[in-house]
Amino acid sequence: MTERELLVTAAKAADDKRAEDIVVLNMKGISLISDYFLICHGNSDKQVQAIAREMKEKAEENGIEVKRMEGFDEAKWILVDLGDVVAHIFHRDERSYYNLERLWGDAPSEDLQSELNL
Repeated sequence: MTERELLVTAAKAADDKRAEDIVVLNMKGISLISDYFLICHGNSDKQVQAIAREMKEKAEENGIEVKRMEGFDEAKWILVDLGDVVAHIFHRDERSYYNLERLWGDAPSEDLQSELNL
């Protein structure tokens, strides 16, 4: 699976659980952590956990090892490390507080609309 396919798989998993405001930042040349950050949010603890769980399941179904999942029990900011893609799944209130899009403002956004068929 290419990194782009992994990115689309993660984004579709988030969309399947009705994640809101899905944003993808291309981190190549900016961060050593990963090539892409996927950022989204849910409106409740349960929804945030459901998004993370779906993302983990879809990755594993495609033979991708989830290297780490942090923050699942608290469900305020769950980080799902898929290697080339790191997903940041926020509770609505936490997302606006941390504002990763602004923090990494020099990273270009990726458009996945055509691949997600939204």
